[in-house]
Amino acid sequence: MDPALFVRSNTEIVAPPLVPEIRLHLATEVTPIWLATEESLARGAVPPPFWAFAWAGGQALARYLLDRPETVAGRGVLDFASGSGLVAIAAAKAGAVRVTAAEIDPFAAAAIAVNAALNGVAIAVDTSNLLDAAPGSWPVVTAGDICYEQPTAAIVTEWLRRCAGRGSLVLLGDPGRAYLPRTGLRELARYRVSTSRELEDRELRETTVWQVLPE
Repeated sequence: MDPALFVRSNTEIVAPPLVPEIRLHLATEVTPIWLATEESLARGAVPPPFWAFAWAGGQALARYLLDRPETVAGRGVLDFASGSGLVAIAAAKAGAVRVTAAEIDPFAAAAIAVNAALNGVAIAVDTSNLLDAAPGSWPVVTAGDICYEQPTAAIVTEWLRRCAGRGSLVLLGDPGRAYLPRTGLRELARYRVSTSRELEDRELRETTVWQVLPE
């Protein structure tokens, strides 16, 4: 199965509510794309389509970068667990000189490439598992909505703290997920993000952009 074809065939081009400047290939109805991926997953073809939605944490982080372009302008940015590529695209639009989207799901990687082209920006995609390697020397590292599941949240948070310890500015967008760390974060901004009741337990989520501090 061609991942790019799957992305285009199961999505529509829409703008996330908090970031109307950016258009993405997203699922406008939750159930059909989940059923499509579950059917393909049974054949070993397609992982769950987390890339097909503009999650609240990513929207807040993208909004923050667009409103404060000096955060990334002229700098290199790594967007970890990039999903649709929303935050990576926002970083590129805000003037980052080099943007890499890290994403191990090949269908998400295809979605990032399609969405980057749609928005006229250049984004490199890294499909390796960065958690298996020492943090690089990225000036800015971003991560949106990664604290929804244990033990992944703890592993990723530790890795992000190590990135901060190597001098990176590490930004985390989170709408109050259960496994958000309670310490080692500095609040930078807060947004109210419209969400789907099919995905969330409410229609608005208060979402915070945090700076992750070193260990």
